[in-house]
Amino acid sequence: MPADDTAARAARFGEGFLFDAWYYVALSRAVKTGKLKRYEILGEPVLISRGQDGQVFAIRDVCPHRAAPLSGGKLTREADGKPSVECPYHGWRFGSDGVCAAIPSMTSDQSLEVSRIRVRRYPVAESQGMVFVWISKDPRFDGEPPAPPPTFPGVVGGGPKIVDSMVFETHMDHAVVGLMDPTHAPYVHEAWWARSSKRQSEKTKVFAPSPEGFVMRRHGRSKANRLYDILGGAPEIEITFRLPGYRWEHIQVGKHQVLALTCLTPLSPTATRISQLIWSDHPVMMFRALIAPFAREFLRQDGRMVNLQNEGLKYDPALIWIDDADTQAKWYQQLKREWTASRAEGRPFVNPVKETTLKWRS
Repeated sequence: MPADDTAARAARFGEGFLFDAWYYVALSRAVKTGKLKRYEILGEPVLISRGQDGQVFAIRDVCPHRAAPLSGGKLTREADGKPSVECPYHGWRFGSDGVCAAIPSMTSDQSLEVSRIRVRRYPVAESQGMVFVWISKDPRFDGEPPAPPPTFPGVVGGGPKIVDSMVFETHMDHAVVGLMDPTHAPYVHEAWWARSSKRQSEKTKVFAPSPEGFVMRRHGRSKANRLYDILGGAPEIEITFRLPGYRWEHIQVGKHQVLALTCLTPLSPTATRISQLIWSDHPVMMFRALIAPFAREFLRQDGRMVNLQNEGLKYDPALIWIDDADTQAKWYQQLKREWTASRAEGRPFVNPVKETTLKWRS
């Protein structure tokens, strides 16, 4: 397929992935020294580990010899002290840079230059207690990303107080627009602690472009959602979306903050991991054991709706998007197309979102 056709397909809604981007993988505390863990990101098997030096690294989790997952082996150290991963099948060893360090079956008179054999290395970074992996469009990319991973306001009070995740059996695009959809809550999340489809009202929100995405300007709480009641005071909320799949609510309540961050990581064309992380220095977090089940159920309500939606999507219907309720979904499609085009054309990303006011009922 020609390169331009490949780029066009990657930019279509419900198809392809965004490359040359940082994807959230795990909390730093989940990546243990000496442990090998396999992740799937954009259809690629990725091994992530932490060496004895404390540094996290990521390489492709397939041995080029006989395709055994390297994560089934063990972490070792070479003579120079650098970490290497030993394949469980024949003991081939690969350094954290992906370069083959040893092939035990070779004899002294065999001249194969083992350092010419390598597995793909993925740039990896730790930021704010999270691990991010950079997935380049070019599988031979061996440099460093042009920018660090995103940072988020409100990462306070140590590590996240509430952590939850689940896999939605859907393409990344459907997961993203479902996440930012402002009008489904009264129906999908109807409960005594949320909102009711019988108590809808008109909402007016101001939006503006932000780095690689857009932001809903800071505003007062929704009276329909009773979960805000537990924070007391007069919460002020700012909601931001950023490519490839980050959405966060930064809530200010007097001197206290709450950050509710959702990270979407595409596993395959039909599976997306949704990770929800909540930080806060608010006193209410003393009762997080009571709050966590509500957050967990909220996410699973969305998951059940995704499964129901899949029953219709399998017929590949044309989807109707309306203003203003679906404008954020339209922006996402525009952002995705511009992201893909700017990289294909080798030019800076130009945010297509303009400041505007949107109205809807929910």
